[in-house]
Amino acid sequence: MRARWLCAAMAALVLGAAVATRAQEPAPLTIGETITLEALGQRREVNIVLPPDYAKEPGKRWPVIYQLDGAVTQDLMMGTGLMRWGALWGRSEDAIIVGIETRDRQRELLPATHDPAERQRYPTGGESALFRTWIAGTVKPLVETRYRTDGRAFLVGESAAGHFVVETWATAPGLFTGYAAISPSLQWDFEALSRKPLGAGLRPPLYLSLADEGGATETGMMRLLEALPPAQPYCFSDRRSELHHATALHGLLPEALQYLLPTKADWLEEYGMVLRCEKRGGQG
Repeated sequence: MRARWLCAAMAALVLGAAVATRAQEPAPLTIGETITLEALGQRREVNIVLPPDYAKEPGKRWPVIYQLDGAVTQDLMMGTGLMRWGALWGRSEDAIIVGIETRDRQRELLPATHDPAERQRYPTGGESALFRTWIAGTVKPLVETRYRTDGRAFLVGESAAGHFVVETWATAPGLFTGYAAISPSLQWDFEALSRKPLGAGLRPPLYLSLADEGGATETGMMRLLEALPPAQPYCFSDRRSELHHATALHGLLPEALQYLLPTKADWLEEYGMVLRCEKRGGQG
């Protein structure tokens, strides 16, 4: 009898272990979709990450955040995580993330330069206008056709991508609903972008920030701020004494999204989620 009981107990343990093993088989963790497109003669990925409730709410439409340097091996995961964290706390609205891969950042994100040193260091630089045309004519229509968007589109970038954001805001403002340029490389081409007249009329809201870059990056930013009309919606976050260029995107993307995609949450300040605008214009 005892031997029979032991056999039954051992069989139960083996069966339980087998069930546990089956239950622990890993499953793929899918966070989005990748579409491969071609721009400037190179294949590149456009990564789309949908809100967690996208499938559960088939009647709902969503804003879109276009993140430059948005490959899986670039800033996509960080940007998605920070955006989702902000939405979880109610700091900013949830949104569709579209990560746009860059291959040659100076070529794709910056205009031509008259600075001999920059030309020598970045001989392929200068095709930002073509890259912008590709985003406007290929990426945006694809996203708006394939996904449930609500008509709002925001462009986010840092460093060279931040220069691309400001340049797009200045030259093709209607392309996006709002813009965030974190530590933009305004030193490029002898600070030329900050010297160009903006012309009449107001543009969409613009979030700007500066870390410890100093030099021509800082003087370019100060010149741009001085040129903004008082009625222009903008927020400038001055973090020169707090953040490095390498930590600016990590530290300020949640704040940029709080400015561009605000909520009605009334608890944010209590938890330290403060929108810091050392300079601010308009009502945006």
